[in-house]
Amino acid sequence: MASSLTLRAGLLSLLIFAAFIGAWQWATLPTAGVAGNVDPEYAALVSGAAAQGAKSAFPTPADVAATLWGHLKDPFYVRGANDQGVGIQLAYSLGRVIVGYLLAAAVAIPLGFLIGMSPLTYRALDPFIQILKPISPLAWMPLALYTIKDSGISAIFVIFICSLWPMLINTAFGVASVRKEWLNVAATLEVGAFRKAFLVILPAAAPTIMTGMRISIGIAWLVIVAAEMLVGGTGIGYFVWNEWNNLSIGNIITAILLIGLVGMALDLALARAARLVAYRE
Repeated sequence: MASSLTLRAGLLSLLIFAAFIGAWQWATLPTAGVAGNVDPEYAALVSGAAAQGAKSAFPTPADVAATLWGHLKDPFYVRGANDQGVGIQLAYSLGRVIVGYLLAAAVAIPLGFLIGMSPLTYRALDPFIQILKPISPLAWMPLALYTIKDSGISAIFVIFICSLWPMLINTAFGVASVRKEWLNVAATLEVGAFRKAFLVILPAAAPTIMTGMRISIGIAWLVIVAAEMLVGGTGIGYFVWNEWNNLSIGNIITAILLIGLVGMALDLALARAARLVAYRE
């Protein structure tokens, strides 16, 4: 039954993909509505870029496939500070995300334990959390640039901020939701605080903590693209913005596709880790 459902879902996905490609191909035809609905000012801008050698037409699926293959054949080339392969740009972005994400985990998980185990700490920190949590991570970027004076580290700081809250809140919730019977047994056996945290609370709260970590990695990957568009220099976000300045729509679509694939891979990795934790439970 499950295999039949998987097969049907796969066939439906292929049909949806084929319909999307067909609609895209139709929309790029000269007689389609896309060409006729272009803003006149943008059309003039594109025409001016075309006169200098840039592509003016929206790329077809075949064009994007050829562009993607060209990037995948040599993803790590370096032809100057502003001309580096998409593999290098993705590596810069992934590096920033991983560093900011791990720093956030190092802060959020212990603090979440403290909040979840101590009602006093929860009441004391809750006002600060409720004020800071809704702030867009990108709102911190100007302050980070002013104080840190390094665009790469500032981007890591933004990733740290956006990754912090889902892990902190989920960890606190998971710790606070541990069954009282288990805690009572630990108290009866006179288990120490550290042993209780690692042997009782952590295993019970691990699935909820992993859910927070999975949410955080998705947000972090989303935010890094926007952050790199702001600070420039390196990264897949900078690559997208630079290709927009060159009016290279094919490269932009290729980068968007790669961003989605990397984001899916990160999410699947965390989902797999969460299932392993749940299975051990």
